[in-house]
Amino acid sequence: MLTLIASGMSNRDIAGHLFVSEGTVKTHINNLFAKAGVRDRAAAVTFAFQHGLGPTSE
Repeated sequence: MLTLIASGMSNRDIAGHLFVSEGTVKTHINNLFAKAGVRDRAAAVTFAFQHGLGPTSE
């Protein structure tokens, strides 16, 4: 989920990619933010790149 956020996908895009509802995506993102200690998508992207979880350039 974090890698998908870091790649610039919207909640709708993520939901389609994972075959789940947008509500499910929102729940997972909120849980992810709490666990990572971040407040928003920008901070989550920074966290992802700092931990080697950003998208690959292949």
